[in-house]
Amino acid sequence: MARYKDEQCRRCRREGQKLFLKGSRCYSDKCSISRRNYAPGQNGQKKKKLSEYGTQLREKQKTKAFYGVSEKQFRKYFDMASNSKGKTGEVLLQILESRLDNVIYRLGYGSSRAQSRMLVTHGTFEVNGQKVDIPSYLVKAGDVISVREVRKDNGTVKVSVEENASRPVPEWLEKNVEKLNGKVVRLAAREDIDLPVEEHLIVELYSK
Repeated sequence: MARYKDEQCRRCRREGQKLFLKGSRCYSDKCSISRRNYAPGQNGQKKKKLSEYGTQLREKQKTKAFYGVSEKQFRKYFDMASNSKGKTGEVLLQILESRLDNVIYRLGYGSSRAQSRMLVTHGTFEVNGQKVDIPSYLVKAGDVISVREVRKDNGTVKVSVEENASRPVPEWLEKNVEKLNGKVVRLAAREDIDLPVEEHLIVELYSK
């Protein structure tokens, strides 16, 4: 599957805001937005007025970057949302939040969504007692996500748990630090999602 392989901080600079793609670095003075808050490239410091289409496109690109999904995946999720009950934009964000790699990140077992995706791929977690190594796996209400017994000594997980101990866990999830697991109490509602995303712009873009 195609992945963005350039410097991640360039994506934050392109969008003009932190996308929290580099874990703890994003909270330090090393963050590129703190040092160079302008778009990358030789013309990055020139201010450009975006068209309506450009604004909608940037919102889609920003949301894809937040969750680390490809264009093909994103389009698939949008189609799923448009065929579901409820507001398409809100359902789209709910689906993205339900990805296993995002849930791992939200629970604090990964310092970033990229690291969480890597941990899932390496078979670190199980869902309802069954090993799952697919980052795009969509969790459901009532699912219990745990660090597999054979992986509980994983240094990366331990460091992430310690570093992210103060990070709040959203209300739709429950976390048990001692047992290294978490439970999906319910699916995420729009008010639970703290990302600066204007989902209606994405819906407008795909509706053209």
